[in-house]
Amino acid sequence: QVQLVESGGGLVQAGGSLRLSCATSGRTFSSYTAGWFRQAPGKEREFVSTISWNGRSTYYAKSMKGRFTISRDNAKTTVYLQMNSLRPEDTAVYYCATEGVAYRDPGLSFRPTYWGQGTQVTVSS
Repeated sequence: QVQLVESGGGLVQAGGSLRLSCATSGRTFSSYTAGWFRQAPGKEREFVSTISWNGRSTYYAKSMKGRFTISRDNAKTTVYLQMNSLRPEDTAVYYCATEGVAYRDPGLSFRPTYWGQGTQVTVSS
């Protein structure tokens, strides 16, 4: 059974930074693209970023590019999201997710199969 567990969320002031982690288990992590989505109150879930199974390709939503950095450590079966220059509009529940097909790199068309439970990020002004 595939499991994804996020951590690292919290309350931060505007301009601050947070690093989210997503620990995975249940299959060979290094074979699957992983990424992050977020959902703000009253809004639909939106794509944040994704990283290919081998870590060679990364993709970002326009509003996050230059502020957020996705990375992965396949030895630790963990994917990270470093968030800098945070804004109040970044407030949301952040979800980790992984691809269902090995060695597929869907880029911005990432449609995950597996999801974590989410971690809350709150940015105060």
